[in-house]
Amino acid sequence: MERRKLGRSDLEVSQLCLGTMQFGWTADEAVAFAIMDAFVEAGGNFLDTADVYSSWAPGNDGGVAESIVGRWLKARGNRDQIIVATKVRGRMWEGPDGEGLGRAHIMRAAEDSLRRLQFDVIDLYQCHHPDFDTPIEETLRAFDELIRAGKVRYIGLSNYTAPMVEEALHVFGEEGLPSVVSLQPRYNLVHRAEFEDALADLCGRERIGVIPYSPLQAGFLTGKYRPGQPPPQSTRAFQAKRYSTEAGWRVIEALDAIAAAHETTPGAVAVAWLLAKPSVTSPIIGANTVRQLSEVLPAAGLRLAPDEIASLDAISLGVQHSPN
Repeated sequence: MERRKLGRSDLEVSQLCLGTMQFGWTADEAVAFAIMDAFVEAGGNFLDTADVYSSWAPGNDGGVAESIVGRWLKARGNRDQIIVATKVRGRMWEGPDGEGLGRAHIMRAAEDSLRRLQFDVIDLYQCHHPDFDTPIEETLRAFDELIRAGKVRYIGLSNYTAPMVEEALHVFGEEGLPSVVSLQPRYNLVHRAEFEDALADLCGRERIGVIPYSPLQAGFLTGKYRPGQPPPQSTRAFQAKRYSTEAGWRVIEALDAIAAAHETTPGAVAVAWLLAKPSVTSPIIGANTVRQLSEVLPAAGLRLAPDEIASLDAISLGVQHSPN
């Protein structure tokens, strides 16, 4: 699996990033270890997690995915070979500073993440979502403190709009603070406008590495959802069902045809389409099993022809999801 420079940083990340939201939720620790082992064996070196994963699951108060990653890194002794990204923003404890992007929350959350991950420095620390109650200057100064203390190497943003990213870049420039090196948006074949309308050009112009999440749109783009068939059992089936429209099925048909031509899977083609975009550095793929991972990993070596990319561009343009 090839390596790509992440934005303006010196981080050399694999062209696929392994997301860990499922760990401790729909994949237990043993399965999570097996998934990470398989990912590294395939040449991957980039893991993405968050402190809140997965606090919405019964019996999970958050921090579980980070803890699993930390135990795996310690068991494998490969910390120096793996680039780990985590995120901060969500509620992790009670009290006024239990969530958000204020200094008090960020400083405590960073220490908690480091403890769970069992290492001394976070490679990429990301704002998980905007915090409209906290001035961006306060957030960025807190990150600057962490960088100066040697506890964070680089910072990134997730789920930020183009105006929000531009404001952050302006503050960085005005205050002489460390700049953003990455953006994590939702971006895939059936969810394009949010990123392509303004963020893609901005990231290209400012050399911000793009690590899109949900590249398979909750499994819809794997082809396991079919018209006239009951949806598979999945905790995220309701998300995929929203794209079960006439336009959505045309995208699946196109993925099927290209996958057959390359003797691969529709999911691998969907991720390869992202990898062909000049603004994209490393799509974040997730898996509940090693088998699911193996169905997407071929994307790393798949080179789509220009006419195949153009066909997917045209067919997926303007796909709208169902409100149900």
